[in-house]
Amino acid sequence: MKTLSKKTTQRFAVLTALLAVSAGFAFVNRDNPGVGMTAAAEKFVATLSDEQRATTVLDFDSPKRVGWHFIPMAERKGLQVKNMSEEQRKAAHALLRSALSQAGYDKSTTIMQLEALLHELEKTRTGSPIRDPERYYFTLFGKPTADGKWGLSVEGHHLSLNFVVDKNELVGTTPQFLGANPATIKGDYAAGPKKGTRVLAAEEDLGFKLVNSLSKEHLAVALIDKKAPGDIRGAGTPQPRQEKPVGVAAKDLSKEQQETLRKLVDVYAQAMPAAIAEARLAAIDKAGFDNVQFAWAGAMESGMGHYYRVEGPTFQIEFVNTQPDSAGNPANHIHSVWRDTAGDFAIPVKE
Repeated sequence: MKTLSKKTTQRFAVLTALLAVSAGFAFVNRDNPGVGMTAAAEKFVATLSDEQRATTVLDFDSPKRVGWHFIPMAERKGLQVKNMSEEQRKAAHALLRSALSQAGYDKSTTIMQLEALLHELEKTRTGSPIRDPERYYFTLFGKPTADGKWGLSVEGHHLSLNFVVDKNELVGTTPQFLGANPATIKGDYAAGPKKGTRVLAAEEDLGFKLVNSLSKEHLAVALIDKKAPGDIRGAGTPQPRQEKPVGVAAKDLSKEQQETLRKLVDVYAQAMPAAIAEARLAAIDKAGFDNVQFAWAGAMESGMGHYYRVEGPTFQIEFVNTQPDSAGNPANHIHSVWRDTAGDFAIPVKE
């Protein structure tokens, strides 16, 4: 296996730190994130060679636009961060930051940094996937212009973020996938984030808080299986599963439990820019928060496989933590996703 150089690890960490205060983040537009995204995308494209553009800027209708996944893959669509110049890396990260909230950007870049830790944990294993914090890919679909329609994919292991901008309006933000291995870093390692880091802590803790607050009667409705599934539903499929929601309805919960459920939904929504998060939550309320349902499977404490699903007329959330981490700690490997029931990739679901 190719050794991840110390220079690569340090360069990624330094770049991420510098980007937090970079002037490139002037592209962030709180009221209309699509404007900032288009400006950032235009600047990123301007840094590319003709050869790189052929790889990075694809047709909007390319079938690759709806091809997404979060597993380790030998090759992916787009331009790999490792193959970018420093100027291109900075422009790429400015583009990513323009598409997310600060919380979403921090989670995404920490997920990337976890690859350095995985490389250290798995360096003696033969046949292990390539672990590299620079093995993330940026792809544009269509030419980013103020009056055009274009898409963006930022993807790699445990990260798949997908966007559509139409006439400077951000109209598509799903699938939104974030994963973490380890979910909790339990040791001190030379590379990657430090001991105690939990990228998706709130997503897990709020789920536990809610399920453990349920009455026996409500738990009987919420618990859909004693064993957690191995993964989320429809991983890599262009559209979310169209199934009748299951679990306990928000209208049947106490005021305090409803507040916990709202906080849980908020955590996922707020990975996106404020305007998008607010629009997501407003759509949920318009469709009726009472109609949101919460389902659970598996253990109700950490260290054992657990899963939850939160669904309403406008969205689907899934969270699963069943796999061991790369150090062998059980149920310490999270997959989580937000999907749009009306259609991911800004493509309406066919009736």
